[in-house]
Amino acid sequence: MTVANNDVARDWFGDFKSFQAFHWHCETFSLPQGATHLLSSAHCANQAWAIGKHLALQCHVEMTAAMISAWCDVGAGKVEAAKASPAVQPVGEMQRQANAMLPELNRVAIRLYSHWIKNVAA
Repeated sequence: MTVANNDVARDWFGDFKSFQAFHWHCETFSLPQGATHLLSSAHCANQAWAIGKHLALQCHVEMTAAMISAWCDVGAGKVEAAKASPAVQPVGEMQRQANAMLPELNRVAIRLYSHWIKNVAA
C-alpha cells in the first residue's frame, strides 16, 4: 500500500509511507463525495478513504498468522481461479511472507485503531 501524501492520510497513518497489506478482493470503487483518498496499491488506485472520523479500508491490516492460514485454506479455490491476475498472490507465497510482513502490519493496525478510538471518543 502507498499512503497518500495529504494531511488526513498522515493523521491516520503517521510516519508510514507504505506497507504491505493483505487484499482479498477483485473489486474497486470510486471515492464518495467528500472523502479524502488515503491508500493505493499497484493494482488498485483506491484502497482506503476517510470522511471525518470515518475510515473505509479495502485491505486487511488486522491479520494474524492463524487468520492467513485459515483464509488461504478457505479461499484457495478463489485464489486459484484468479491466478492469471497480476494482483493475486499464490496461497503458498502469502503464507511464506506472513512472518516477515506481520510485525509491520500489526504496527499499522495499532496506529489506525488508536487514531480511530481517539476520534470516536471525541
